[in-house]
Order: sequence, then structure tokens, then C-alpha cells
Amino acid sequence: MKLLAIETATEACSVALWIDGEVRESFGIAPRQHAELALPWAERLLADAGVAKSQLDAIAVGRGPGAFTGVRLAVALAQGIALALDRPVVPVSTLAALAFPPLPAFGHPLPQGEREQRVLASIDARMGEIYVAAFRRDGDLLVATSDEIVIAPAHYELPQGDGWIGVGTGFSAADGTLQSRFVDRFVRIDATALPHAADVARIGASAFKIGGGLAPERVEPAYLRNNVALTLAEQRDRNR
Repeated sequence: MKLLAIETATEACSVALWIDGEVRESFGIAPRQHAELALPWAERLLADAGVAKSQLDAIAVGRGPGAFTGVRLAVALAQGIALALDRPVVPVSTLAALAFPPLPAFGHPLPQGEREQRVLASIDARMGEIYVAAFRRDGDLLVATSDEIVIAPAHYELPQGDGWIGVGTGFSAADGTLQSRFVDRFVRIDATALPHAADVARIGASAFKIGGGLAPERVEPAYLRNNVALTLAEQRDRNR
């Protein structure tokens, strides 16, 4: 199976190519450059691997939540490529992709009687809020245990249990409020972690194998906020 993945929901831009279990990725911190970089990087990955676009079985995309323009770009690119090739799109939660990579902290002892690791993924949503969701990890299996929400970190309630792993820029948002509130319940926090297309590809490949592909026009971005676009006047007011 061959699958192309795109993730541009944060300041990181990345594309990845899954080829029968092997993953190749181009990744960089490139604020406001996603539109210029994503397609050339995808073309280069395909060329370096000797894979024609027509050989792709599906397109995976980080469908958010994240920055409005980044999420919209990733979904639009994935839809455009998939429509041109008549291939399905596999939407992947950006928070799940952020939670997916195993960290050294997974070697920490789990709470007595437990075999699954708790992971909290959070992205800085700006305007004093975070995107956040909880997951449970058992080996390579990642399962969401809460809804994805946007909330002020001072109002978030961490699900029960200790021994959490925390990943994502939401832990440094609002002067680190989320981290300071629950620090005693975490064994490790990486507030610099960003989602990678390689993990979108890994999750997408597994989903595609069990029928998780959608017609391109059915793919919906996950913005979470109702008002995703501010007027210029609103932006000026918020920046005062």
C-alpha cells in the first residue's frame, strides 16, 4: 500500500509517504510557508521513492484541530490530489497524530495494576484557549478517551488517573497554565512537541486497511471554534 500524508495544522509543515510500512517524511517549522512548501515536498518525496502519483492508494490528511488556515490548506490539498487521482482521503485527528509517537517516558512505570499509558495531547489555540483531547495507548494502539474540545486551560478538567504523558504546545500556552495545574499527575510533559505527517500516515494507513477512506468531498476539517475567522476589526481589538 502507498499513501501520501499531509499535516499543516500548526506552525510545522510536513508531508510523508507510506510505502508498505516504510515511512519517509519532510518536516520543518515554517510559519506562513505551508502553501509554498507542501506540494513541492510531496513531489520530491514521490520522486525520490520512484513512486508515481497514480500508484498512490489513498491520501491521508491531518484534519485538525489547529490553525484555521493550516487546517483548511491541508484538507484542500488532500481533496485536490485525491479528486485528480480518483482516490479516497483518510482524515486523521491532528491531536491523535500528536499523541501517537512513543516517547521515552513510556518506559516509566505505570500506576499499579495498569498496562495502558494515558496521553493528553494539546495544541495552543491562541486567544487564551487550547485544543485538547485524551488518549489511551497500549503498544501501537491509540484510542481516544475524550472528545476534542477548545477550552481555556484554567477551565480544563483532566480525566481521572495518574501517570499521564503530556504532549503539545497547549502545555506552554497561557503561561503554562495547563502544565502548572496538573504537573503532579504527569510523568513527562513535552510542551514543544508538534504533529508530524509521518504519524498521520501511520494512523491513516491503519484506518485505510479497515475501510476508513472517504470520498474527497466528504472530508470535513475540524475547526472546533464556531467563529474561525475574525474580521480585521476584531483582530485589532484582540491585539490591543
